[in-house]
Amino acid sequence: MARERATALLLDFDGVLRRWDPAVAAVVEREYGLSEGVLGEIAMQWGRLQPVLTGQVNHAEWMNSVADALSESVGSPERARAAVEQWQSYRGEVDQEVLAFVREVRAAGVRVGLGTNATDLLDADLAALGLVGELDVVVNSSVIGVHKPAPEYFKAACVALATPPARVLCVDDEDWAVRGARAAGLSAHRWGGHADLRYLRAALDY
Repeated sequence: MARERATALLLDFDGVLRRWDPAVAAVVEREYGLSEGVLGEIAMQWGRLQPVLTGQVNHAEWMNSVADALSESVGSPERARAAVEQWQSYRGEVDQEVLAFVREVRAAGVRVGLGTNATDLLDADLAALGLVGELDVVVNSSVIGVHKPAPEYFKAACVALATPPARVLCVDDEDWAVRGARAAGLSAHRWGGHADLRYLRAALDY
């Protein structure tokens, strides 16, 4: 049996609409004598990351914990805080081709939600990147208290989009999120880059 045509789009933020230049972190790591990739590795340790993604701690507290973990490596708590602040001052870049696609589908009457595992800094990031008003809804894990790929996350996203799961197309760059969306009844596509936009236009059929 064929699926119903999607009438709403749930778009991931990091890796889809927002891109990060790894060279920024690499510059900070070299300046402070840190091994390459260590900032991200410490920040993404699940015991440190999960609480901030579900709103149990805020972004500043999360980054303080990263600085605490770095203190010995860089020589002092002050240097560790400075390194983390320098790293965090970069908030990524908007993928302009994806943004143009978002504008295109919204103009055609398709509701677009931003579905992201994020911290309480998300609203400030959206403002800094000029994305306020570019999406119909924003579904932030730290606000709703549950993160992807939990079915409760996708249920909340569909409620926010006022669209039943069978009519929502989720686009994410992570396999686990795609699998979670499908398990929750959504259509889902693993984002591989701009070449996928042709498929997404056909899937939405607007």
